[in-house]
Amino acid sequence: MKKIITLILFIFALSIYLLINNKQCSNKQAKKYLINSKNYCLLTASNQEQWEKGLMFYKKPVNFDGMIFISPNKETRSFWNKNTYLDLDLYWMNEDKIVGKSFLPSILKSENLVTISSEEEINRVVEIVK
Repeated sequence: MKKIITLILFIFALSIYLLINNKQCSNKQAKKYLINSKNYCLLTASNQEQWEKGLMFYKKPVNFDGMIFISPNKETRSFWNKNTYLDLDLYWMNEDKIVGKSFLPSILKSENLVTISSEEEINRVVEIVK
């Protein structure tokens, strides 16, 4: 009887784990990315217009976890919170490697413009909605 209960608990735990790690993105424009051992549904910014707008004007709730900014070249990057109503964690990345992390408060929280920059040249930035 103990073996059956243990097996049932194991199957239940495995099912929950698979559901969490295999979640699909409810936003059809978002893609799933594995960052820091966690799956995120991210919108993609891959051109100048998308890089400039980012997550400005979005308010909670949103049906994605954040945005990934992909650039063809490496350089020091800066982000600010102008018209940004979401608190954001920023991951500074070289390709798929995280080289730093910063917090960017919403304009409502900071009440002033806040600008943060990467400490080195990078080609990707991920914003995760807090």
